[in-house]
Amino acid sequence: MVLNYIWIAFFVIAFIFGAIQLVMGDTTIFQKMVDATFDSSKTAFETSIGLTGVLALWLGIMKIGEKAGMVNVLARALSPVFSKLFPDIPKNHPVMGSIFMNIASNMLGLDNAATPTGLKAMSQMQELNTKKDTATNPMIMFLVLNTSGLTIIPTTILAFRASYGAATPTDVFIPILLATTVATIMGIIITSIWQKINLFQPALLAFLVGICAFVGLVIWGFGRMDKDTMATVTSLSGNLILLSIILSFIIAGFFKKINVYDAFIEGAKEGFTTAVRIIPYLVAILVGVGVFRASGAMDMLINGISHGFQAFGLNTDFVGALPTAFMKPLSGSGARGLMMEAMKTYGPDSFVGRLSCIFQGSTDTTFYILAVYFGSVSVKYTRHAVACGLLADLAGVIAAITIAYIFFGN
Repeated sequence: MVLNYIWIAFFVIAFIFGAIQLVMGDTTIFQKMVDATFDSSKTAFETSIGLTGVLALWLGIMKIGEKAGMVNVLARALSPVFSKLFPDIPKNHPVMGSIFMNIASNMLGLDNAATPTGLKAMSQMQELNTKKDTATNPMIMFLVLNTSGLTIIPTTILAFRASYGAATPTDVFIPILLATTVATIMGIIITSIWQKINLFQPALLAFLVGICAFVGLVIWGFGRMDKDTMATVTSLSGNLILLSIILSFIIAGFFKKINVYDAFIEGAKEGFTTAVRIIPYLVAILVGVGVFRASGAMDMLINGISHGFQAFGLNTDFVGALPTAFMKPLSGSGARGLMMEAMKTYGPDSFVGRLSCIFQGSTDTTFYILAVYFGSVSVKYTRHAVACGLLADLAGVIAAITIAYIFFGN
């Protein structure tokens, strides 16, 4: 229901701002908005088709792991913690393994593996759902963990900074890691409060402390590497872990005497079906975002925020990076483009250029994730998923600004 109102608002606000632009003399504004609808619908279809092969691959691998019992092994290992964070999921249910695979893939920046394993987890949670058109508490907690975007290795951002000539491309690594950790922990806290989950249970406290300790260890380790070593380690570790998972599932299937090839084909067919099913949901959300962006509404919002801070005599250095922050929940590619534009305009080593990179790495594409994940299981009523996801995003944005001033402020 919340997505319904947000989607309507995209078009209503876009039309109002388009009318304002027309009055101000821009006679092409409505042409731009119409063009945006066609471009966005094309992008949505191409995105879904692009996901087809990846979904087929990873759902095929997951099916092997499921039949070989590897997913159940992960589920049992994680049960002490995840049973507290997802109390409505039966103990040792296979979905726990899928959730872990998704979270681990996100942390390593392995997007190609994260989306298929996430969709698999949603499908398994939907099997437990007694009201098929309504999001359950575990679904919402899972999506907030995704939208808060905890990423240990922001490989793409570091590569873009290097390509734009940053003196030290990796100088945003620690700020990104700190900001995304804050967003994730705040997302867990906000959703737990909403769902009345006791965060002071020993297992949950240990889990949250463990996340902080692990992030601290990563910061300590990578802080002692130069950019070339860091690039080598991140690439090697991510790819090695990915191939190790695939190989372990296949070998386990062989020893379990299952037909590994047939199991893969069975899962791959599910991947193809899922890719087709999410097309309407992607078209809806990307067209709404495209029209909103083309209307100039976001530019006017940024200018309004800048004038407001200036009126109170506050520092406005961060305002130039806000387009990336506002675009990130709506469109990953759009936010990436704005990040690159900020580095090109202000310089990769400027405060705005660095903050744009931190924004890009501190949260994820909330509305895209909601559309794809809920769309894959035909959930219409998202309950508090949007609110919790956006609050986690807000926490990430505030943390990013604060951390940027600490590390790079004058």
